[in-house]
Amino acid sequence: MSLAARITLIVFIALLAVWIGTIALYYRSQDWDGDALRPPPRQIAALAELIERTPREQRSLALAAVSSGVLDARLEPPDNPAVAPPQTRRLDEQVRLAYAAELGDRPVAIAVPPASPWRWRFPRLVATAADALRLRIGLHTSETLVIEMKGSLVLTRLGLPIGFGAGLLGTLIALVALIIMHRETRPLARLAAAVDRMDLAGPPALLPQARTSASEIQALITAFNRLQTRLSQLLRARMAMLGGISHDVRTFATRLRLRVDHIPQGPQRDRAISDISDMIRLLDDALLASRAGAGELIEELVEFDQIVRIEVEDRLAAGAAIELRMSQSAVGATILGDRLALRRIVSNLADNALAYGHAAHLAVEIDAQTIVLTIDDEGTGIPPDLREILLEPFVRLEASRNRRTGGAGLGLAIVRSLVEGHGGTIAIGDAPTGGARFTLSLPVFQPS
Repeated sequence: MSLAARITLIVFIALLAVWIGTIALYYRSQDWDGDALRPPPRQIAALAELIERTPREQRSLALAAVSSGVLDARLEPPDNPAVAPPQTRRLDEQVRLAYAAELGDRPVAIAVPPASPWRWRFPRLVATAADALRLRIGLHTSETLVIEMKGSLVLTRLGLPIGFGAGLLGTLIALVALIIMHRETRPLARLAAAVDRMDLAGPPALLPQARTSASEIQALITAFNRLQTRLSQLLRARMAMLGGISHDVRTFATRLRLRVDHIPQGPQRDRAISDISDMIRLLDDALLASRAGAGELIEELVEFDQIVRIEVEDRLAAGAAIELRMSQSAVGATILGDRLALRRIVSNLADNALAYGHAAHLAVEIDAQTIVLTIDDEGTGIPPDLREILLEPFVRLEASRNRRTGGAGLGLAIVRSLVEGHGGTIAIGDAPTGGARFTLSLPVFQPS
């Protein structure tokens, strides 16, 4: 999850926990069996007896003294019978018997009156705030004492509990804060995407400065732009130095090759010529790889199938065990790239298959907008745990550094560098013959 998503989730969980905790605390503070919403029967009996003993002119004072926001007591004319109105909710019979037992011979009617008019707007919320109980008691003075017990939840004029509006406002403020936070962290997401897209071979793609973001984020973006520029300059300088060294050393190797021609014929002369040829080839590969790393490969339209055919025909002429299978769709497919680099890729992979796998089976196909070259050999294969590291420089399956049993370990590393310089990929797998399979994918040129 992203940083914004994590913070959003944390705030949401925190708000949810506060809301649940507040509701649970309120419910816990109430007796939801109904006792908290009903006056005790003994208190009602005492109130009825008090009203009966109080002189008529002072009864209004007594009623006012016991009335409150949750309890309302009043007297009705004697001609109003103590008959309960229709009930809207079921009342427990034990509750009625408890009140009747305390009131003695006084007639009593208990009802649950209709809900508050706000209930149709907030049916579940206002249900507990509606009148909880109404008692109509016939006094010995022939008057009717009406006691209405309201819910203990105090409401605003909108029918909302006090504090609900503050909680709702706090939640809205938290949502606004989350939106602002998401906007503040957006430059970090752009920075992460820029790191993934960073290509030191090309010009640095500098991020625009987020002037409205925090100073720390602005400093981070500035530091990333400086780092990208320095790395690009450093890589270009190193590649230029490597190219210069390779070029100069190749010049000296060519001179040395000319001097070897003056050595008399024999095994020593042949070995010297072979070593010098290998060294020149290695230097050429290194120079080509340095150009690819610096993004200086020549770009031209190349028919890839022709390059593969030429390399296969050269080795067939030398008697090598190599074959080519070309799909009809791959004939004439063009690639925008360096012709010499593409030939070196196919040459290195084919030579490796012949040298270590005893045979090379090449196949060229088109997959969507990609041309795929697979090279299978008939060797022992490559263990899965060594396939990725085998593409690194100076890595060989054969542990010794003997040049007679293998090269310097740069061939596959150079191939990968050249393939990636053309925007392609290379992978190592298992061939159907039991050997190793090298799969090369290069993008087909698409005219705009």
